[in-house]
Amino acid sequence: MADTVEIRWHGRGGQGTVTAAKVLADACLSGGRYVQAFPEYGPERAGAPLRAYNRVSSKELRMHCPVLRPQVVSVVDATLIDSINVTEGATKDAIFVVNTSKGPKEIRARLNIEPGQKIFTIDATKIAMECIGRALPNASMLGAVCKVAGLVTLEHLLEDVRKSFGKKFSQKIIDGNIEATRRGYEEVREG
Repeated sequence: MADTVEIRWHGRGGQGTVTAAKVLADACLSGGRYVQAFPEYGPERAGAPLRAYNRVSSKELRMHCPVLRPQVVSVVDATLIDSINVTEGATKDAIFVVNTSKGPKEIRARLNIEPGQKIFTIDATKIAMECIGRALPNASMLGAVCKVAGLVTLEHLLEDVRKSFGKKFSQKIIDGNIEATRRGYEEVREG
């Protein structure tokens, strides 16, 4: 892993995008890294586009600004591809993780990403419906992002999901989110 990895999340209010960024930060922090997780909102309402950011580093982080050159871009809602340039500022070797039922090759063409950049897809919404019973793709996207970025092990991530969700939800919801995270990690596809 590079000294510092920057991640930009694109989602809509109510999908758990900000929560996913916070859980990732918690998992990396408990793994001994320095972290930042913060959102950037427009109108604060369900369905409104938003961005969330992570910085993960082996060194102390002194920069406090939005992520402008992400190495990882997580697109929690693929409909945003039509209205927002999700590739903006991405590094030449960036990794894109997109929540869609479509294959990586189709999404690669749609995003028009550079040859050195990688594209991964995961049907995170379908996994959420099967595991949680609601279209909350954050847990499965979290699993997919962790797999492709290699920031934390699956076991470490699942423990932090358990801790994070355990403070607020019933055991059924916790178990569903753990299973969604595991499936996101296991089912992400590269193209």
